[in-house]
Amino acid sequence: MTSPTPPAEPTYADRTFRSPAGVVGGVLLLVLICWIGGDAALRGHGRVPWLALAGMLTAVPLVVAFTLRPVVFANDRRIRIRNPFRTITVPWTEVADLRAGYSSELFTEGGTKYQMWAVPVSLRQRKRAARRQSRQSVDDPYGRTSVHADVRDSKARMATADRIMADLRELVERAKTGAAAGAAKSAESQEASPSSVSVRWAYELIAPAVVGAVLLVVLFATG
Repeated sequence: MTSPTPPAEPTYADRTFRSPAGVVGGVLLLVLICWIGGDAALRGHGRVPWLALAGMLTAVPLVVAFTLRPVVFANDRRIRIRNPFRTITVPWTEVADLRAGYSSELFTEGGTKYQMWAVPVSLRQRKRAARRQSRQSVDDPYGRTSVHADVRDSKARMATADRIMADLRELVERAKTGAAAGAAKSAESQEASPSSVSVRWAYELIAPAVVGAVLLVVLFATG
């Protein structure tokens, strides 16, 4: 008689954080580049079509890298930061701190800093949130007790970057608490979760941008 198979550990979908304004701006830029560059490539004369193609080969990967590509994926095990030219995967146990000053930054236990391009910091939003909190404190000078306070309501009054960082800090605390409570894991579960920081370069965007830039330099130099 075979023993029953233990239930598999539940998996949860990644939470995704990105800048909607960056995505919209990137799409508009791509449309503009393809419109102008395509028109020059089809209707231009002499060296113009080649210059247009080389310019598009340079510009399109850069626009994709800085607008559409940046995103942060987070689940109960790790955070994956997809920046313009790199993808950094960090298990929560290796995260030392998360800060949102003039930019959103992650610090590892080894002291390495990684910026999160997908979570831009808006000082204007932060000032508006501070004014709302100031008005609320004037309207309710005694405040609400911790029994009646709503944490979700306080988060809703934060700037977008600060709210995202607060959510990520909660995931860090939850993961580190769970790691401390379950230090004696099975070897299989340890292999399933990432144990160190990994960095992958986006050569699929770097290569065409470099080729396009080289073509532009050659075309201008031989013109």
